[in-house]
Amino acid sequence: MALIAAERVKLVSTRSAWSCAALVLTVMIGFGMLIVGNHVEGTFTPTVASTQFGYPFALAVITVLAALSATTEFRVGTIYTSYLAVPRRTPILLAKALVVAVFAFCVGELAAFGAWGAGYLVAPDGLALDSAADWFMVAGTGPVFAFAAVIGVASGLFLQHSAGVALLIVYVLIAEDAVAAIPEVGIEIHRWLPFNVAKKFLSGDGGASGGRNGGNAQVLSDSPLSQPAALGYFAACALILLALAVRSAKKRDSSDE
Repeated sequence: MALIAAERVKLVSTRSAWSCAALVLTVMIGFGMLIVGNHVEGTFTPTVASTQFGYPFALAVITVLAALSATTEFRVGTIYTSYLAVPRRTPILLAKALVVAVFAFCVGELAAFGAWGAGYLVAPDGLALDSAADWFMVAGTGPVFAFAAVIGVASGLFLQHSAGVALLIVYVLIAEDAVAAIPEVGIEIHRWLPFNVAKKFLSGDGGASGGRNGGNAQVLSDSPLSQPAALGYFAACALILLALAVRSAKKRDSSDE
């Protein structure tokens, strides 16, 4: 518990954590109001998925925040102070991942329900959370952000340099979709990429978007998994990557001693 408390203090005392949280809320709520607001002009019929239009951009921000929580400690050297207090690396790194994941979960839930609430105020017709698909779309954002944060922390442990965090933005926003364009094998690979599978957990078969794919709703995932299985798969990817990152960090520190 002492390690978790220490990591919590380190996270919430940094300006970047609150700046990223504010950016996530702004992006999610802002896009939600903007997309649903177009309905007032008769452009299209909004859905619950319309309110979550900012999700991909907010996901990139939360993943970068998580990575920076690790790389910043290596840059300023506070991680080595923690190592002196607790010589075993694993508990420290796992505590960091847990604290960042909980923070990401809370920010994700606030942002998702905030975006839905803002959209509902603009155009309430058709935006009630009256189906399981609607609840998956909105309430599912928190768990996805939590495991995305674990991936971010793991990536930060691998990189140990803030400059490399830009690669995460490219991966989250562009790289997985680009894989689908590879001839013959691209689509099969794309179905099993982690963030694409996480999207399946949220969007399912499109019930929250009125069956529409793209446009004013989320682009549907082509993963063959069910929604619960999709979350389990995404969580497994995140935890495996974290385990590999912790092992890598321990071996790197041993070689430097």
